[in-house]
Amino acid sequence: MAELVTVARPYAKAAFSFAQEKFASEAKSFSEWSAMLGFAAAVMSDKAVAKALDNPQLTADKKAELFIGICGDKLNAAGKQFVHQLAQNKRLKVLPHVSVLFEKLLAEQQRKQDVQVTSAYQLSPAEQENLKKALAKKLGKEINLYSEIDKALIGGVIIRAGDTVIDSSVRGKLQQLSHILK
Repeated sequence: MAELVTVARPYAKAAFSFAQEKFASEAKSFSEWSAMLGFAAAVMSDKAVAKALDNPQLTADKKAELFIGICGDKLNAAGKQFVHQLAQNKRLKVLPHVSVLFEKLLAEQQRKQDVQVTSAYQLSPAEQENLKKALAKKLGKEINLYSEIDKALIGGVIIRAGDTVIDSSVRGKLQQLSHILK
């Protein structure tokens, strides 16, 4: 899994750079590339498509044409060229990862951050809004807050923002205390 993400990263960056540099209307270009990559990722995630593309008798051009044929009009000329490049480099299977990484790059460029908040109990709308404001100030980004409930936390919250994890749950504090006492 990590290897596929590593392989997908330069392709996601290339698609992002192309979307950023080649079009004057960035928002339109980014949404177009986002839609194309999302659709292509869904097609590639289909087991029947993946099996068909694993056929060693198909050339890279045939695989690209097969894939583009399945996608139909969902790919523009640049998207088709991108698929051809992936096929030539035997990298079609990383398309789902390319799509995810592209979305992360787009969120970073737009100064947005997805934040997952896990709490022992449902947060009120006011608590969620206060948390969003505090995180926006701390991270310097617009926050998209997603919450879930985990009764095992006993109390408090766990906040995940990218690679940053803030554990202020009662369970987390008890685990820290247990480690100290050992």
